[in-house]
Amino acid sequence: MNQWLDEHRTLVFALVGLLIAGAAWRFVFRYQPPEPIAILPPEPTAPPPPTATPGPIHVYVSGAVHQPAVYELPPNSLAQDAVLAAGGQTDEADLSRINLAQALHEGDQVHVPIVGEVAITGSDNAAATATPSGPINLNTATLDELEWLPGIGPSLAQRIVDYWDSHGPFTSIEQVMNVSGIGSGKFDGIRDLIVVCTEGEC
Repeated sequence: MNQWLDEHRTLVFALVGLLIAGAAWRFVFRYQPPEPIAILPPEPTAPPPPTATPGPIHVYVSGAVHQPAVYELPPNSLAQDAVLAAGGQTDEADLSRINLAQALHEGDQVHVPIVGEVAITGSDNAAATATPSGPINLNTATLDELEWLPGIGPSLAQRIVDYWDSHGPFTSIEQVMNVSGIGSGKFDGIRDLIVVCTEGEC
C-alpha cells in the first residue's frame, strides 16, 4: 500500500485537490449572504382636526331677579348660572317652579316666577307669551311684546328698549332701523305689526 502511494503520490494529491476544490466551489455557489435588516421609522400620525370652540350665548333673564336683562354667558351654562348673573333671585321668587339645571342655548329666556306664577324657561317662553291683540307700540312695548315680532329675539328686543331709553320715544316706525341688527329686510317683516304712538295718540 505504501509502495502504491509512493508511486502514485502525485495522482493522489491531484484527486484530493480536486475534491477540495469541488467542495469549495459548491460552498461558494450555494452560500447566500443574509439580506440586510432594514429598520424603518414609524409612519407619522396625522394630528386630529381642530375642534371649534363654542362661543358665548346670550340669555334673557326676567322675573323675580335683582337685575333683569340680557346676559352673555359661557357655553354649556345652566339656568342657575343665568339667575346668578342677574344678581340672584328676590325674596318673592319661587325657585321650585323653575329647573335650575336646564342647559341654556343662544336666545333662551330664563324667567324666575314669583310665588303662584307660572314659570317660563327657555323654549317655553314662546308658548307662554300672550299674543298681542293689535300692532305693537314701540314706545310702550315690553320685552315680551317685542320678542313676539318675527325675527326679534331677546337681544334685539333689549336693543330696541335701550335705544328708546337713550334717544327718547320713536317718532316713526322707520326709526327702528337705527337699532343695531335691524336692517331693511327685518323691518319689512315687522312694519305691519308695529306703530308709534306719542302722547296717547297713534
